[in-house]
Amino acid sequence: MKTKITELLGIEYPIIQGGMAWVAEYHLAAAVSNAKGLGLIGAASAPGSWVQEQIREAKKLTDKPFGVNIMLMSPYADEVADIIVKEGVKVVTTGAGNPEQYMKMWKDAGVKVIPVVASVALAKRMQRLGADAVVAEGCESGGHIGETTTMVLVPQVAQAVDIPVIAAGGIADGRGIAAAFMLGARGVQMGTRFVVTKESQVHDNFKKQIIRAKDIDTKVTGRSTGHPVRALRNQMTKEYLKKEDEGAPFEELELLALGGLRRAVVEGDVKTGSLMSGQSAGLVNTELSCEELIQELVGETDALMKGTDLYE
Repeated sequence: MKTKITELLGIEYPIIQGGMAWVAEYHLAAAVSNAKGLGLIGAASAPGSWVQEQIREAKKLTDKPFGVNIMLMSPYADEVADIIVKEGVKVVTTGAGNPEQYMKMWKDAGVKVIPVVASVALAKRMQRLGADAVVAEGCESGGHIGETTTMVLVPQVAQAVDIPVIAAGGIADGRGIAAAFMLGARGVQMGTRFVVTKESQVHDNFKKQIIRAKDIDTKVTGRSTGHPVRALRNQMTKEYLKKEDEGAPFEELELLALGGLRRAVVEGDVKTGSLMSGQSAGLVNTELSCEELIQELVGETDALMKGTDLYE
């Protein structure tokens, strides 16, 4: 599956595992990279020392390329940005902020920079700053989301920029990957599907909730605050949405969700935890190894893409 993304990143398959907070740690990232996709370590709001340890542990498990996702609003963003260079990481994806201040340092070190964008305007701005590619992420995705769907965002971004586009949001099988290629993407990023893999360290309770999920089982909270988040519906989302409807202040809503993702991922609290998940949860029915999953995805995509020249 040779595309502009596989050539850019030095990988065999244009399948990237999302840099999900609390989920994307070194076991999962290394397993995805060993399966010939691109694994990511999610730095989230963690200090640089934690990210450095994760990078070094991943290197013990794989000699294939892997990357780090940096949340630019993190108080530790500066030190994480430096560690990416010092540790020789060759791919960085960025979210929740503008990577401009780090671009020269990363580019001088040969790091491929791939911002996550939710609009055409932001994609064009990232191209001007020197990004190597962009992830166009639709609102079907889990966690913090924009307003535009993958179906309409990806072709508009692909039309607007000259750098390769990676599609994300709502993709969980070969049908989604094939559709992304048809929309103009040259790679995909998947989060929810990789949560339910054998190498994923996520609590089994969380994995089971994704496997049980149906098409309408995600809810978006936080629209009133300007920070919408998609997660599987549970006691927490029900209470949050009720408080939103009642006009509860931002501080009260924040307190309700505080630490929710950790409770879900680490402790397996499926009632009051934040089960961040995309709408593709309804397509996830089994727990596979990363190798099994990627081979299944490639096989499904190849079968659908025969006769096209969108990849070799």
